[in-house]
Amino acid sequence: MSSHVHLIIGTEDGNLSDIIRDMKRHTSKLLLKTISENMQESRRDWMMFMFERAGAYNSNNEKYQFWQQNNHPIELSTEEMFNQRLDYLHYNPVESGAITHPPDYFYSSAVDYYTDQKGLLPIAGLS
Repeated sequence: MSSHVHLIIGTEDGNLSDIIRDMKRHTSKLLLKTISENMQESRRDWMMFMFERAGAYNSNNEKYQFWQQNNHPIELSTEEMFNQRLDYLHYNPVESGAITHPPDYFYSSAVDYYTDQKGLLPIAGLS
């Protein structure tokens, strides 16, 4: 989705909060750099202004804020819950009207589950 991200992640030997914090830190730095250096992006100045304005309201930021400070974790303690959330993730772009079939969304793992093709990122535990 263009305005948010859904993830199903887990760890056997780490703190999930630390993983999310580090992922947000790494991706925000990379994305801010990419946006600020892309002279072809017609909304570049506006986006950087908005990130800077959001950053000014939070003392945890050096200058910009890309991600929201909070997240909405849901523990997936059963296979049924896992499958329900996976379907929700895959059908989110369909519900938004962006696509009509889950594997058609370029940034989704649905292609891995619905076809014999591989998506952008490998999925642990999926053969």
